[in-house]
Amino acid sequence: MNKKIIIIPIVIIIGIFAVMSLDSSEKNDNIAFHVTLADPQLYENGIYTESFDIKNGEYYFRFVPNGSSPEILSISLDGYSIKFSEDFQLKNTLHKTGISEYYTWKYLGENKITILEDQRVSININPNGNVMGSVSVDILQN
Repeated sequence: MNKKIIIIPIVIIIGIFAVMSLDSSEKNDNIAFHVTLADPQLYENGIYTESFDIKNGEYYFRFVPNGSSPEILSISLDGYSIKFSEDFQLKNTLHKTGISEYYTWKYLGENKITILEDQRVSININPNGNVMGSVSVDILQN
């Protein structure tokens, strides 16, 4: 009898975690492109290049920068019906609390893209010489 009392809550907990993992995988469906640039070997002649397929729709860039990220991150997209180029500027913001100070970082620039038709796109990411600074770049569908 005691074994049933223990097994039932364990099965319920496992079921909850299984449902939660399905929900988190659905959240990744809107990612058209992702790269984490944290290794100088990912660059060729100082530029990261990759091609990927993208569907028509509205997209935007999302970055995960930090204090060592490139100050200027130049990104271009080249496809059949898309030509995009932007120099994103890293901005830091100081936050002061009663007991501490810390910085947050974000890239400023035009981060919205409209893709008019399904196509293969080439992305070039140029950290302008700072191949040691890490940053993650995502292109997400609205």
